[in-house]
Amino acid sequence: MFATVPDPIPARMKGLNRAEICDANFTAFVQGWDGRADAKPAGDESILEGSALDARGFRELFESQLVSRHLDLMARVLRVQNKVFYTIGSSGHEGNAMVARLTRHTDPAFLHYRSGGFMAERFRKLPGMDPVMDSALSFAASKDDPASGGRHKVWGSKPLWVLPQTSTIASHLPKAFGTAVAIEQARRIGHALPVPDDSIAICSFGDASSNHATAQTAFNVAAWTAYQKLPAPVLFVCEDNGIGISVKTPDGWVARNFRDRPDLDYFYADGLDLAGGYGDVQRAVEHCRRTRRPTFLHLRTTRIMGHAGTDFEIEWRSIEELCAVEATDPLLRSAAIALESGLMSKDEVLALYEATRAKCFAAAEDADRRPRLTELADVMAPLAPYTPKAVQAEATRPPDAERRALAFGGEAKLPERAGPKHLAIQINAALHDLFAKYPEALLFGEDVAQKGGVYTVTKGLQKAFGPRRVFNTLLDETVILGLAQGYANMGMLPLPEIQYLAYFHNACDQIRGEAASLQFFSNGQYRNPMVMRIASLGYQRGFGGHFHNDNSITALRDIPGLVVGCPSRGDDAATMLRTMAALAKVDGRVCAFLEPIALYMAKDLHEAGDGGWLTEYPSPEQAMTLGEERVYNPKAKDCVIFTFGNGVPMSLRAAKAIEAKHGWQVRVVDLRWLVPLNEAAIAKHAGECDRILVVDEGRRSAGVGEGIITAVAEAGYRARPFRRVVGADTFTPLAGAAFLVIPSDDEIVAAADSLAAAKP
Repeated sequence: MFATVPDPIPARMKGLNRAEICDANFTAFVQGWDGRADAKPAGDESILEGSALDARGFRELFESQLVSRHLDLMARVLRVQNKVFYTIGSSGHEGNAMVARLTRHTDPAFLHYRSGGFMAERFRKLPGMDPVMDSALSFAASKDDPASGGRHKVWGSKPLWVLPQTSTIASHLPKAFGTAVAIEQARRIGHALPVPDDSIAICSFGDASSNHATAQTAFNVAAWTAYQKLPAPVLFVCEDNGIGISVKTPDGWVARNFRDRPDLDYFYADGLDLAGGYGDVQRAVEHCRRTRRPTFLHLRTTRIMGHAGTDFEIEWRSIEELCAVEATDPLLRSAAIALESGLMSKDEVLALYEATRAKCFAAAEDADRRPRLTELADVMAPLAPYTPKAVQAEATRPPDAERRALAFGGEAKLPERAGPKHLAIQINAALHDLFAKYPEALLFGEDVAQKGGVYTVTKGLQKAFGPRRVFNTLLDETVILGLAQGYANMGMLPLPEIQYLAYFHNACDQIRGEAASLQFFSNGQYRNPMVMRIASLGYQRGFGGHFHNDNSITALRDIPGLVVGCPSRGDDAATMLRTMAALAKVDGRVCAFLEPIALYMAKDLHEAGDGGWLTEYPSPEQAMTLGEERVYNPKAKDCVIFTFGNGVPMSLRAAKAIEAKHGWQVRVVDLRWLVPLNEAAIAKHAGECDRILVVDEGRRSAGVGEGIITAVAEAGYRARPFRRVVGADTFTPLAGAAFLVIPSDDEIVAAADSLAAAKP
């Protein structure tokens, strides 16, 4: 079937790199072919006897393979000239073009980085599109790149429903699964999909990535879903080339691991042979679309020319092994099929090969002349879009009055008529309002449905809006956030719940590497709008330990484009939630809503029974501006305390003690929004007060307090006497010892005492 590359390397190939050898192999193979050609098949006839692939389809697939190959060869040549900036190639994987041909351009695709063949073939689905030029612009990091706008080499296309991925190592599998579930969920809640109802989600990855914990998460939840006879039409395409950079996959491992896995339907296809593999790919695609079950397509591929241009395989693989791998080049098999079938002559094959090369190089030279990103503002433009007027208009738009009354059980039970309530009840009411306002809103997570969450914050939501919109998931935060991205891809408004802040770290990359990066790497064409609710922070009495008192939000603050808010009281929570939902709907933002667990049920502020931390529910026309702070005692000038979350009632109590002790008037600023920090507001309040205290319940290192102090210093107020009251750099211990490592009222007062001797 395949060519034999002589060993040792013939003299004519001495000094050539492996890319040049593979290039030369193709020409030598075609020129040396001396087999018998059949009569030329008609376009709708099988390309070879017994093949499910017709001649017309083979010709187009072969052309797509050649496009993919010459993009790789072009990249290797022009990278050294700094005309392209990416050399992870698709050579050996060109058989994935069959998956593209057998699926639709409206089937959302999340692709492995070796998907050149797939992309070239999918471009055929819409007239007037040019896979060569589009790819060349991406390779060249050109501003004209229609996928990422020059931010990264990605396989992506808005018209073709290819959602951009960068160098993915399995992180895209959960959101591909989530998209498949969302396609089915939309019909059940009456949501209009942006793709046909019978679409499937496609997700490709390598054999090495199939072992990744994130991949196993996706396979597990897919099987968990199918076990319950719930539809999840995701086509997992494992492109098995037998190696991950330099680590070999044991022979037979992928088949052994997946062939008999219950509720994950396994198909095998030879991706090195278009004529032989096409029918098997077709069966897998048709099965997934017809049964709506998760389907695993094990596609045989190979990897030639190394992992990337910097991978000199000759340093760690023998010549004999390299020659054996290069002999399985799928382009050699495709050339043989073209010749054996009589579809093309040797001259025609070589002419097509060289014409494709010329087209790829010409496109690359053209792309090199196009402008690149040269301004920081242009680089960051799609990262964190914000249209204040539109967001404010959306946030203050009330729900339908009739639908709202029905959700709360009648006009008399509307929350604004219920009197002052604590934080948990007001969050619950705000969620009811959001669900009445947005029929496409979904809330899901662990224990959120019948139980109403471990703190009863979501109590009654499922009863009011049904199990299709409020539901439990399996215990896996990666799945929860993968589902959220899938629902967002299909135009819904997901409100995933992460049960504790410590649990978010299990799945951080679903936000950092996937959800929050999608707008950036798609130049704003795709987005993952969501409001992620997380029970957070410390000060829980009687329920300690670091998993339930996690005060570290550093991982969230470091994610570009993410919005992070933390209310300390019920009315603020309601208006902040409305604004976050509007940010998601209008600007596609990913938002994290941190709910201070210790304040959920807090009613009093200074002494038992004072009701000082109860608030009235704000009417649905009220919302909070992104970055807007709440200021207590705004005319005070002796000292300002910057804080958030649990630190707010602590600081208010401390302020009362400080006033009694030192006679100072103390201003307390609840920042509320932690990302982005309102540096202008911080500077304003710091400039108006003689002394500065920062109360940050997070850890000393990399906490919010560092950002506050930086804002003060950069505003020119570094000479102001200041102190920082923060948590210790440690995990939170159990029981009363927990309060040794996080700030207290007394520590705030003590910090003020140390400022008393300092001159303003």
